[in-house]
Amino acid sequence: MNETLIDNVVLNFDANSQWVLNIALAFVMFGIALEISIDDFKQLLKNPKSIATGVLCQFLFLPILTFILVFIIEPLPSFAMGMFMVAACPGGNVSNFITHIAGGNTALSISLTAVATLLAVVMTPINLQFWGGLYEPTFNILSKVSVSPLQMVKLVSLLLGLPLVLGVLANHYRPKLAARVGRVLKNVSLLFFIILIFIALYSNREIFLDYVYYVFWLVVLHNIIAFLTGFSVAKIIGLSSEDVRSITVETGIQNSGLGLLLIFSFFDGMGGMALLAAFWGIWHLVSGLLLAAYWGGRPIKMEKLT
Repeated sequence: MNETLIDNVVLNFDANSQWVLNIALAFVMFGIALEISIDDFKQLLKNPKSIATGVLCQFLFLPILTFILVFIIEPLPSFAMGMFMVAACPGGNVSNFITHIAGGNTALSISLTAVATLLAVVMTPINLQFWGGLYEPTFNILSKVSVSPLQMVKLVSLLLGLPLVLGVLANHYRPKLAARVGRVLKNVSLLFFIILIFIALYSNREIFLDYVYYVFWLVVLHNIIAFLTGFSVAKIIGLSSEDVRSITVETGIQNSGLGLLLIFSFFDGMGGMALLAAFWGIWHLVSGLLLAAYWGGRPIKMEKLT
């Protein structure tokens, strides 16, 4: 394997395809937001401990542990940058669905999705710049690439913030219509988004096949650490089993689709970053559903240990 090639290669993904991916992600977020009500935000006042734990797991502990992991295993610089990008993103689009199957607190999951999405507008650019800047190989990438935090904030606001606000308002003023449209739109747009990621990988299949084994183990290890972060912190805090499951899923299911779009927008589709984010988007569906199947078969009322 040529260890320098992947850091310099740019994936083939044209501007038109990128805009389609942008629109698809915005529709996914809008579909999710149609199922979020203003009352869900009021739950923050009733459950501040669980919400705070989930937010800290996503935006503080996972980035810290990602930095430690990168420092220890020293992956290729563009892969390391991809890991920082994934860790800087909010919870993924399917976390609510997986939490429901896993027998977790779905209301908490929805609230965390809403809060993390809003915080991501600022926290994703900050975490990427901060942790990427602390590790010399990724600092060198950041110094060579023109990444404007303000422009990143604007893009994340358009992709996540605006669809979230519009979806919540639609739910508030037209709840019945929002419920009907939301069920269809969320599933269709998510499927379309996944198909686009597969197309991006297929268009660059030669590069992907050259590095699939390398990126596979990086993603699997990183994903396991993400799940363990949410599980361990929630356990230590002393949250209920339902909340532990929700926070575990929310921390392990990252919005790598957002990361992929930011990579194409600000890093010109840098090969290692894009491959890692795209493969994470596939793998966390597998790992999340496996975890949900395991927990779903263990009702909490029958558990002695989670």
